[in-house]
Amino acid sequence: MAASIPADLTALTLLAMVIFNPSAARSSLFFRDHALELRERLLSSRAGIIQPFTRLNNLDDSTIERIFNVNFFGTLFMIKAFLPHLLQRPEAHIVNLSSMGGFLAVPGQTIYCAAKAAVKLMSEGLASELLGTSVHVTVVFPGAVATNIRGNSGVQSSNKGENSKAARALSPKRAAQIVVNGIERNARQVFVGKDAMRMDKLNRLSPGFAARAIAKKMGALLPA
Repeated sequence: MAASIPADLTALTLLAMVIFNPSAARSSLFFRDHALELRERLLSSRAGIIQPFTRLNNLDDSTIERIFNVNFFGTLFMIKAFLPHLLQRPEAHIVNLSSMGGFLAVPGQTIYCAAKAAVKLMSEGLASELLGTSVHVTVVFPGAVATNIRGNSGVQSSNKGENSKAARALSPKRAAQIVVNGIERNARQVFVGKDAMRMDKLNRLSPGFAARAIAKKMGALLPA
């Protein structure tokens, strides 16, 4: 876990926490102390790794634990570490990164989707608990963004349609601007990219059809 925080941030500080061990977040006195010094107003939890593209019964326990530690527990424990201080601010904002897989399961990414769905529901529940306070909560659902999440997750590429997918992916700069616009509106949900917005609408209209569509599209990535 990186522990370097720029000393010159005073008005708005964005902390991108990548937590691989939940105990590190539980003992994050370093970050809490610096949050007070920097008058922290924005906490952004955007850690995320995908799982190897395989069926649930082929995943070992250590991989499942790692996926949940990074995608869910890191976010949870950073919120618990910072929330008491955010509540003391005149206005503050928590931004949690879920995924398109957080509302529509992807075959071969079942545990990743479960972790991101947990982020979604935790964020929505927290937002309701914080009604009437100075802290707002936004949960973000990115579609395809050019962040090399495969490589950063240590997952080998199958090269099946990778070039065409990369060409259609949203740039990180554009994705960040969409998120910032959502924060400025105090939006509870932000869908990043036309693919995320389209699949959200489809899933609301016909969950079964949406599940079959994503299974048909992604099924080729699963091992035979």
